[in-house]
Parts: sequence; structure tokens; C-alpha cells
Amino acid sequence: MKCPNCGFPDSKVIDSRPVTEGNSIRRRRECLACQKRFTTFEMIETVQIIVLKKSGGKELFDKQKLLTGVLKATQKRPVDAVALVNEIEAELQNTLCHEISSTALGEMVMQKLRTRDEVAYVRFASVYREFKDIDTFLEELNGLKQALPES
Repeated sequence: MKCPNCGFPDSKVIDSRPVTEGNSIRRRRECLACQKRFTTFEMIETVQIIVLKKSGGKELFDKQKLLTGVLKATQKRPVDAVALVNEIEAELQNTLCHEISSTALGEMVMQKLRTRDEVAYVRFASVYREFKDIDTFLEELNGLKQALPES
């Protein structure tokens, strides 16, 4: 970090502490050349994720929109929808790709719900996969039943 006083490129950190929101760090530094002190802030860099819609359009990833859908599926179920959506968002941020199809995003949600709660999974799948009739719904249930380990 260059000193704002003399422009020297090296400084030492004297004090570090998190800022109230917890998503950045305040650092007090001292220039190694002129000994002047200055403050810097270090923040987490997040990537804007683009969702590629089935219609061909693009929109920014909306965590609240995803949470709304997951909350509907997990209503009155023992699933922490907020934690699930946070987990998905973290996975998306950690990938090198800045775009994801809505299909892939929906499959991610279904995979996570499938391991947590079968009822929430079926609720989400029924809306996401747009079941047209009871036969397609039963096919999904039978697939789920076959995939579950025998108890």
C-alpha cells in the first residue's frame, strides 16, 4: 500500500479490526519511510452472477427471489431455507464462472433439498419441473423412492 503522504510503496500494519458489519477490515498502517500513519479498508470482492433464463434473457442473480421459492417449498418443514440459499450463493461465488443457467440453478436447489427433506424436494420439483399431470408427478416420486436407501 503506497503511503498517501510520500508515496513510498511499503508500510507495516499497526492495528487491524473488523468493521461493524463484519464484511470488511480496518487497518492502521505506518509508512516505513516517513513514519506517517494512515488507515485502509479491506473488503471482500463479490462477483456479479448472471442467470441465463430459459427464454434467452439474462438477469442478475437475486438471492431474495431464490429464497422466496425455497421458503415456499420448505414451509412447515425442518429445513433452514436461509442456510440453504446462503450455501448456494457461496458455491456460486466460489466458481470461476460468472453465468449460470436457470436450469442449472434449479437443479442445484433440488439436489440440496433432496438430501435434506424429501417433501420439500417434491414441492420444489413440482413447480420447477412444471408437472403437467399426475403421471409425471408419480414418475418423480418413484424416482425419489428408488434413490432412497432402504430403511
